[in-house]
Amino acid sequence: VQLQASGGGLVQAGGSLRLSCAASGDIFATDVIGWFRQAPGKEREFVAGIRWRDAKSNYRDSVKGRFTISRDSARNTVYLQMNTVNSEDTAVYSCAVQRNTRVTPISQSASLYDTWGQGTQVTVSS
Repeated sequence: VQLQASGGGLVQAGGSLRLSCAASGDIFATDVIGWFRQAPGKEREFVAGIRWRDAKSNYRDSVKGRFTISRDSARNTVYLQMNTVNSEDTAVYSCAVQRNTRVTPISQSASLYDTWGQGTQVTVSS
């Protein structure tokens, strides 16, 4: 599978942006798609993840209530709706797939994700 992230750009603080992660190739029911971000000089961090089978999701605490991850099975695409953004959301956002052979909890560890797409830059202006 290959992943293509898009939708980044410049947004004002308090505004909204929707990122897309389009997958070419098969996504299996037990797979998890995750969004990660990396700001300059900082470690890459988990943002949100969604399990393909049942759309169960989880989020890092700092984005709960502001970001929503969803998937469109027909389009093989995962979205990250970002609302009420702030300067701390400025980063390069990447999506990745965690291949699983069985249903597992959604991992927040980047090392457990197998395939990564290229990133898309999100810049929040104040």
